Amino acid sequence: MKDPRDIIKRPVITERTASMMNDLKYVFEVDIRSNKVEVKKAIEAIFNVKVSNVNTLRVPAKPKRYGRHSGYTSEWKKAFVTLSKDSKPLEFFETV
Repeated sequence: MKDPRDIIKRPVITERTASMMNDLKYVFEVDIRSNKVEVKKAIEAIFNVKVSNVNTLRVPAKPKRYGRHSGYTSEWKKAFVTLSKDSKPLEFFETV
């Protein structure tokens, strides 16, 4: 069994995801090899909440250039996690 903190890498916080947090929907960058069941168990173990739904998608690599050098960004996986109605909201900025 993988450690939950190896599955969940970081929260993705943008203007769009900040507005989704009002509906108890959160976005995380997760390990590319993880599946929905592993993501659900990891979120429940780390934050002590009840997860009702998990949607995942793979963000493809994009071509980037720096002068005459070209390459690709890394491919990564994004998970949209919906908490149940009776769960408490997650606090990412408690110490700020």
